[in-house]
Amino acid sequence: MKTIVLQQPGHLSLIDTEPPDPPGPNEALVRVRRVGICGTDLHAFAGRQNFFSYPRVLGHELGVEIEALGPIEAEGNLAVGDRCCIVPYLHCGHCIACRRGKTNCCVRMQVLGVHLDGGMRERIVVPADKLIKSAAIPLEHLALVEMLCIGAHAVRRAQLEPDEVALVIGAGPIGLAASQFVQQAGARVLMLEISDARLDFCRRELDLEVIDGKHDPLAQLHARLNGELPTAVFDATGSARSMMQAFTYPAHGGKLIFVGHVPDDITFHDPDFHQRELTLLASRNATHADFAWTIDLLEAGQINLNPWITHRASPETIITDFAGWLDPEQGVVKAMLEFN
Repeated sequence: MKTIVLQQPGHLSLIDTEPPDPPGPNEALVRVRRVGICGTDLHAFAGRQNFFSYPRVLGHELGVEIEALGPIEAEGNLAVGDRCCIVPYLHCGHCIACRRGKTNCCVRMQVLGVHLDGGMRERIVVPADKLIKSAAIPLEHLALVEMLCIGAHAVRRAQLEPDEVALVIGAGPIGLAASQFVQQAGARVLMLEISDARLDFCRRELDLEVIDGKHDPLAQLHARLNGELPTAVFDATGSARSMMQAFTYPAHGGKLIFVGHVPDDITFHDPDFHQRELTLLASRNATHADFAWTIDLLEAGQINLNPWITHRASPETIITDFAGWLDPEQGVVKAMLEFN
């Protein structure tokens, strides 16, 4: 079967591998139909991804069809032919985080496509309880559910009130996802971005209020908010420089939520942090509750993902196309790998 392997930074290979074994107890064999290309994949390609080793089969944003099911102990609602998204976080269920319901930051977390080989291959065996089916959501949108859930989890972490103003920094897919759930929480959202193309996308496709990050964003925020600042700031850039600058944006008593992460140290000026009594939060992965919220919104037509998918590739063309997706001039919002 066709399998795409990131052999080392900057080097993808398309190889032929043996199909997986039949699914065992509580497992499912799925045919991978669509794979969303995540910032994690791009960072791994560039050699700048935390928790990562090579070689690796990338791919954790997956739209799949069930081909076979092993014996399932717990009664479920899955059947051969179901279209599903995958929860790609394999948690242990026993550590202190899992016992407290924080399965998204399990001590022994294994994420498909990061710690374990992922879904850039025609078939894969996964735990059946990691499949969430939906007949109402197209396969390519099922492949973007996990991406949306990252934003959903960050917004739930922030515990926004309806009268809050939130700033999202970085109009990549995760920042765009966070913006949608800020709106669903009833808060006002502003999007800060330095790319003219992405600023235009936010205005044109999502009708978002934007802040041009190239021109004194702090002054723009003060002007837009009558001299005040947002009470919640989400940084989804994956840039250490941006993350450190983000400490200047929250209002007194506000919150700063790091949705992205970098293999660098993050520093801030403690007196300023202290006098404003800021709350600093990390947001990692997502929970089943985030997936349920996201699926409900997509099935209800509350989020339109059609404009987000700007680039597509086959297993053959992704080998040459992938490097270009790191170039801002290509205008990638979301790229999609398509298997037949």
